[in-house]
Amino acid sequence: MDTSSKKDVMFDRMREKKKEVKIVRRIVFAIALILLIAGLIGGRAIYKYITEGLQPLDPESEVVIEIEIPIGSGLDSISAKLKEKGIIKDARLFKYYAKFNNESKFQAGTYQLTKAMTPDELIQSLKSGKVYREPVFTMTIPEGLNLKEIASVVKKRTGIPEEDFMEYVTNEKNIDYLISKYPSLLSEEIKNEDIKFALEGYLFPATYPFYEEKPSINTIVQVMLEATAANVIPHLVYLQEHEKSVHWLLTFASLVEKEATAQSDREVIASVFFNRMNLEPEMPLQTDPTVAYAHQRHLTTTLFSDLELDDPYNTYVYKGLPPGPIANAGKVSIEAVLDPEVTRYLFFIAGKDGQPHYAIDYQEHLQNIANYLD
Repeated sequence: MDTSSKKDVMFDRMREKKKEVKIVRRIVFAIALILLIAGLIGGRAIYKYITEGLQPLDPESEVVIEIEIPIGSGLDSISAKLKEKGIIKDARLFKYYAKFNNESKFQAGTYQLTKAMTPDELIQSLKSGKVYREPVFTMTIPEGLNLKEIASVVKKRTGIPEEDFMEYVTNEKNIDYLISKYPSLLSEEIKNEDIKFALEGYLFPATYPFYEEKPSINTIVQVMLEATAANVIPHLVYLQEHEKSVHWLLTFASLVEKEATAQSDREVIASVFFNRMNLEPEMPLQTDPTVAYAHQRHLTTTLFSDLELDDPYNTYVYKGLPPGPIANAGKVSIEAVLDPEVTRYLFFIAGKDGQPHYAIDYQEHLQNIANYLD
């Protein structure tokens, strides 16, 4: 190969290398640009995540969540427990925030916290051993109340007219909105035409703190619904496995709640109702509180004439559970339905001695009536 040809080849190779270098530079530049953009986006995303993570999980929530901090608990376990209870968004973020502020000395105890508390409020509560936020007032809704009775309690504590409260909890648009907001709790079952009040049995009995002088009906109702959800949602897997609904659970539990006395065993009462429904042929539940609810008035004594009312809630006339709850059931009654005693009882009475008396057959039941009522 002559000198001229060698030079041409050399120049060709140089041109090729220059092209390769340009291509590499372009690739490197593109990668760098991508990394820069990703860094900016990532930085913004991280900043946004941290900012949002240090905000109250639900600023509007007034549901009180009880949390137990055992003696010797460290920041890791406390942060994990707050996350587990749904009080904070990110356990690690809360832990690092507390460490950054040199906060680590927390007191053991039982705390009543809310999702509306900021990390600083939570830290102050855990340091002082008391709830940092003081409610303006509290309102106690006892077990076994129906919606009209709850409306009366709300009026006494807030001044909201009973008719306004009942209008809210029966308004179709409100019901549709609440179903969409609480899909795990509320279903189309509450709109059954036989149901007297859609939210009956869904407003949980508890003592509620309120942090404003005049909470709206919407706030009050949603606080109670969130409390019901907190007590029911942990049992959703069980209900699904047994092909039962939340509505079934609250309906059943309301009967147990109304039949129970302070001394009575709710698990045994639940077993009586299960035993009756499992008989072949099925035996009516024949529980007096459903008759009173069918009449929509208090019955001091249930007369034979009262039992004749043709109403879906009258369990002397219709077999099985009524269309919906007849009152708000407490946690103990709900758990009694989920885990009843195993018995053969088909009858029970609350005797004049204040104690429940159970019977396997009708003859024994009549004997109990003679011994403890007549």
